[in-house]
Amino acid sequence: MTERQTVDFGSHRILLRTRRTSSIVNTRTATLVIVALLGGMVTFFLAVSLGKFPVPLGEVFSILGGGDHGFSNQVVLEWRLPRAVAGLVFGAGLGVSGAIFQSITRNPLGSPDVIGLGVGAYTGALIASLVFGGGVAVTVLALAGGVGSALIVYLLSYRRGLSGIRFVVVGIALSSALTAVNSILLLRMSTRFATTVSIWGQGSLVDVTWAEVWPAALCVLVLILLAAGLGPSMRQLELGDSAAASTGVPIERARLALLAVGVLLTAIITSVTGPIAFIALVAPQLARLLTGNGGATLAGSAATGALLLSAADVAASHLLPVSVPVGVVTAVLGGAYLLALILREARRS
Repeated sequence: MTERQTVDFGSHRILLRTRRTSSIVNTRTATLVIVALLGGMVTFFLAVSLGKFPVPLGEVFSILGGGDHGFSNQVVLEWRLPRAVAGLVFGAGLGVSGAIFQSITRNPLGSPDVIGLGVGAYTGALIASLVFGGGVAVTVLALAGGVGSALIVYLLSYRRGLSGIRFVVVGIALSSALTAVNSILLLRMSTRFATTVSIWGQGSLVDVTWAEVWPAALCVLVLILLAAGLGPSMRQLELGDSAAASTGVPIERARLALLAVGVLLTAIITSVTGPIAFIALVAPQLARLLTGNGGATLAGSAATGALLLSAADVAASHLLPVSVPVGVVTAVLGGAYLLALILREARRS
């Protein structure tokens, strides 16, 4: 009779086993997701409660439960709830998109805002405002601009396979070129349109409505589920093309599928809110740092992104002397985070 052997998966991993399946759970990742979700719920209720017309939390709970409190119902359900929902769902989508791009390129700078997706969406929005005078055309052309810029970066960087470094460099070059184009387009606009689109270009959740949030949030949630289904392939690709191919992963097909999900996530969110900087860049790195994982984790990145964007929006609306677009706050936080990383690496070397 042979003795049954046990495998030690590490101090921060546990094996969950049922009759038919078994899986390894990183306890740090699970803890991060739980803590981030709790923090996200706190910022969610703060976003719904605070404002020029404050609504007590008890009243908020009653309204969300179906209670009738007159004018407070309109304030909570129609004015603030879409913004609060968008902060959580769109933050999760940006975190997942950043994790996908950083995993595929195997580069911590390989995020959508670095390689020009946000700038491309801004170009589409500017063209819509200049040609069609705004309206729904801004959302449509912003979506087309984000997808189109990603396609250009992919085609220019593909040489018998996708190189992560080449992908990032081409993306930065395209982003710089489109920034110049955007400046020219802004100069050709009237002051009214230029001011409106410039605010949109900073990334803002102020004017989102249910008509915009519901379809976009539904698409984002579906894409996150698709990303979760592609997660095993993504982790195999992080080992390198040769190792991934040896385990039966169709390399180019899996990479294209992941890229499509990441691009659509960023493009859909940006078409509604404008380009929100640094969430897609910082959320996967923070999740990796806090969980101790060698690669990007989709669940941790989604939870971290949701908390970051929701908290940043509350800070942009209520903690500063004047209300500013949330993209301004995320840019400041992201810049501070990158500076801290640079100083940390400098001390190490």
